[in-house]
Amino acid sequence: MTGTGSTVGYPVEAAVEAIDVTRTYDLGGGEVAALRGVSLRIAPGDHVAIVGPSGSGKSTLMHLLGGLDRPTGGLLRIGGRDVGTLSAPELADLRNRTIGFVFQSFHLLPRTSAVDNVALPLVYRGLGARQRRLLATETLVRVGLGHRLGHRPNQLSGGEQQRVAIARALVTEPAVLLADEPTGNLDSATGESVLALLEELNAERGVAVVLVTHDRQLAARTRRQIIIRDGRIVEDEPAPVGPVSSPEIVDAAPSAEPRFASGSESGHPSGGSGGAAGATGRLRPAHPLPTPRRGGTT
Repeated sequence: MTGTGSTVGYPVEAAVEAIDVTRTYDLGGGEVAALRGVSLRIAPGDHVAIVGPSGSGKSTLMHLLGGLDRPTGGLLRIGGRDVGTLSAPELADLRNRTIGFVFQSFHLLPRTSAVDNVALPLVYRGLGARQRRLLATETLVRVGLGHRLGHRPNQLSGGEQQRVAIARALVTEPAVLLADEPTGNLDSATGESVLALLEELNAERGVAVVLVTHDRQLAARTRRQIIIRDGRIVEDEPAPVGPVSSPEIVDAAPSAEPRFASGSESGHPSGGSGGAAGATGRLRPAHPLPTPRRGGTT
């Protein structure tokens, strides 16, 4: 593994850092090791793909990096804080202030408008309804959905639903955005527009974007690929230049990894759909996306 994944020699504190992390699960018939000594570092402003087939450990790794789960062994820091020292409410609060999540299946509340879906993470910040709606409206405008504020998910296309999910992840300005197969339920043209939006957010706003995928073509768009197999990182390299012949890294294998249906640790609905402005080591964008005027929105 090359120096891009090393935990030493960096001038800026990591947004997320794992050192020799393990995760095992008791499936009734014995323990299964999902991660076997993983070390990596996600720097502020990074653009990374975690690539592997089903059962490789990539979903388990995503849940750990996002604070949805805790490691069995090793050290995991999010925003400079050791998650092993935090209580469940402290971890939920850290997740809400640091990490944004975008899921393949969107996970929007079906009977709730786009603006209220986006505002949801701000409830756990204790913000008033007027301020929540203002920030949610501005964020939807930024992702091109200012004309869909009152629409429910069933009134939106798949691409629009994913943009709502991205806005929900961004509304509290996370240091890291974790995107789990963000184009998996979209056609190729719509998926392209979603990827372009994520790339724009990374380049212009300095959000560290981590794509979790089995698709090598998608991963090749990032600046760095982390290849995971059998619970171990086998490569951590800059992404190759040029076309990738196959979208699959290897044939899919049965997965022993538990699946989370939503972006929250059990019992803690704050979920981490948003993040914190001014996280330690956060890059500031040279050319931020245009922000609408705050006056007159209710």
